[in-house]
Amino acid sequence: MKHFKKISDLHEALDVKPPENPLFSMAYGEGDTCTAKSTLEFSSEFYIIGFKKLKSGSMLYGKTKYHHERGSMLFTKPHQKVVFKNVELQEHGFLIVIHEDFLPGTALYNEIKRYSYFNYEVNEGLHLSPAEEDIIWNLYFSIEKEYNNNTDELSKAIIVSHLDAMLKYAQRFYKRQFINRTQLIGSTLTKFNALLIANFEERKTKNIGLPTVSLMAEKLNISPRYLTDLLKQETGKTALELIHLFLMGEAKNLLTQGDLNISEVSHLLGFENTTYFSRLFKKEVGRTPNEFKVNRLN
Repeated sequence: MKHFKKISDLHEALDVKPPENPLFSMAYGEGDTCTAKSTLEFSSEFYIIGFKKLKSGSMLYGKTKYHHERGSMLFTKPHQKVVFKNVELQEHGFLIVIHEDFLPGTALYNEIKRYSYFNYEVNEGLHLSPAEEDIIWNLYFSIEKEYNNNTDELSKAIIVSHLDAMLKYAQRFYKRQFINRTQLIGSTLTKFNALLIANFEERKTKNIGLPTVSLMAEKLNISPRYLTDLLKQETGKTALELIHLFLMGEAKNLLTQGDLNISEVSHLLGFENTTYFSRLFKKEVGRTPNEFKVNRLN
């Protein structure tokens, strides 16, 4: 797998003209003129923002294939693995490439790290409505105009300002996507709860430890951050909070039955440390496991 430290090397691999700036670049393509008729597997030291509608080929993040039935925006951060296979665009598209060294000293240096969609898998791209596409393209062309203009002391600040607006709009559009995809959210929540139940049943016969957000996300074939954002939109709670609530619900049930002591309940739930179990139980329930057990049995 290739690792690109220079934006110019990525441009060369994608067969697009060299960048105007060594730390920031833009590439625009029209349909058949924007193709990658081979496999390119890489990581980089760049943030990459892309918009495209694929005519053929595929894009992958790790082992996850991007679903390209609709036009989408992609967001990848430095050191993520991306694979392009025989990519051909159906319509026009763009790539904005931002080297991580471009950001220090700008407002985006910290802000860009707060956008969780940079941690989503490629197949969890942002699907845009026609009106939303217009907004993004207007911002793209505003950035492009400044990018191709004669550089002065305000050029970088203006580019960063437009980029900031684009990322804020993406945040807004993702929230709209979550709201509109209620069927997906409900299906994910149902599958998530089913996986927790299955995991608990498996732990009765195997020593497999606590369920984790990463494990649940892997089984659902989505990224941990996307899973958390999806569940939080529906329930108001993160994936980890829902896991804790499930575990404490099972703990209360086991303690109420009265057959197991605190250590045995902790072990059955997958906790390696009884102290950690007790601390989490008190945080979620308001009483220690022993206090809860005594109160219920009396």
